[in-house]
Amino acid sequence: MKLNKRPAALVATAVAGAMLLSACGGGGDDGGSGGGGGAGTFTIYTSEPENALVPGDTTEQNGDRIVNALWTGLVKFSEEGEVVYDGVAESIESEDNQSWTITLKDGWTFHDGTAVDAQSFVDAWNYTADPQNTQDGGSYLSRIDGYSELESGAATELSGLQVQDDLTFTVELTAPFALFPAVVGYNSFYPLPDAFFEDPDAFGTRPIGNGPFQADGDFQPGQGITLTRYDDYAGDDAAQADGVEFVIYTEQSTAYTDAQDGNVDIVDVIPPEVIESAESEFGDRFIRTEVSQITYLGFPTYDARFGDPRVRQAISMGIDRGAISEAIFSGTRTPADSFIAPVVDGYREASCTFCTFDADAANALLDEAGFDRSQPVDLWFNAGAGHDAWMEAVGNQLRQNLGVDFALRGDLDFAQYLPLGEEQGFTGPFRFGWSFDYPAAESYLTPLLTQASLPPVGSNYSFYTDPQVADLISQGDQAGSEDEAIELYQQAEDIIAEAMPMAPMFFTEIQSVHSENVDNVRLDLFQRVVLTEVTVN
Repeated sequence: MKLNKRPAALVATAVAGAMLLSACGGGGDDGGSGGGGGAGTFTIYTSEPENALVPGDTTEQNGDRIVNALWTGLVKFSEEGEVVYDGVAESIESEDNQSWTITLKDGWTFHDGTAVDAQSFVDAWNYTADPQNTQDGGSYLSRIDGYSELESGAATELSGLQVQDDLTFTVELTAPFALFPAVVGYNSFYPLPDAFFEDPDAFGTRPIGNGPFQADGDFQPGQGITLTRYDDYAGDDAAQADGVEFVIYTEQSTAYTDAQDGNVDIVDVIPPEVIESAESEFGDRFIRTEVSQITYLGFPTYDARFGDPRVRQAISMGIDRGAISEAIFSGTRTPADSFIAPVVDGYREASCTFCTFDADAANALLDEAGFDRSQPVDLWFNAGAGHDAWMEAVGNQLRQNLGVDFALRGDLDFAQYLPLGEEQGFTGPFRFGWSFDYPAAESYLTPLLTQASLPPVGSNYSFYTDPQVADLISQGDQAGSEDEAIELYQQAEDIIAEAMPMAPMFFTEIQSVHSENVDNVRLDLFQRVVLTEVTVN
């Protein structure tokens, strides 16, 4: 593989080390027959995406799984955790980690037959970055020169992007960033064809990507979308099946029942109440996978009731994560003790002091803060996704341990839930989950906890900002070695852990099931089923 020149060791080591632990965790490979299945189609469970199926506007799981079947980016990640050039990029090179030259492979096409070229990347990045277009993934382009001018309205394009020829473009960053070749593997950096710019709204319903599957019809809200194999796909990971149908369910439990009856082939996340019985019922069609996700209890720092860090610290310390894992998840969730997941370098055991259950200390903090315990706390979560039981358990612990009553607010589906968060509509602690976008400690910090990632162009739903945190992350981005970068990211994490804008709750193991109709079902660390590998019996 080709990486940037002088700093190649930093990027390769950082990314490889990031996923090293995951390679031996969770049993992601299907234990079934694994025999070569024949052609055919299969079905997979999903919930309603938040937005239209446009890569730069897709930062949540439901849309992400469809987008990543339809698109292939510049680079991919191997199972061993290295950046690999199995995507559109031939090379991504830099002498100083700030000025980058991206060379594309020839022969890649979009599903409408038009060429994937340098202009299709530059046009897509300019569109995604422009705040006028309110793309949820826009903040990922913030390191490119000209982003601040876009934000202020002084420019309409990123000055740091220049097309050199059909297969070459250059990127100038505002400061050195050694992990740039990893970051560009994320959705926000995918290319867009000319057809997108002719009618973005229609495109989001009938997307045209460059990936192993293509849309076989319009996306139907409440129903789903059918994809078929793209026979002119230029990548090495061509789809084994003829097609896949994403079927939308409003209730995770209904999807699981359909899997039991053979009416849906893959349910990638099953309800917590069936974990114990699913293994015996599905046998080698039951899969356990350690993923990069952290489950959080976020806090609306914009709400005066939760504006004092001591209140947030107390609520976090008032929750016995281990007890909830045992009672609700059959012990398959690990109590989180850090803002950085164990699957990446930079994780430190017990770096989150206020993640440790201590009811006495929590009550003392609430008293110091003058918290009004007579008013219940609203607990927000999205409906139909298996969060009811554990969020109710959180509420019961707050009542028992802190003397604070609660009200469950779990009546919104996912497509309504995140927009409410973007509008600062959460009136109490809220459920939030995050898987890394690229395998690095920084991916748990910048996209969630900085000014640049505030909605609508980012995922900072707690609306927490601290200039010192942003400065330390920036210094880490520019570090000359992996060790130096991680040390700076950890210093930023320490400040965040004191402020507690979100309370890390669990490191996640995913339990999945599939029907006898399919084999070779595997989840990657991004919590995606590797759809190209699935075979139909």
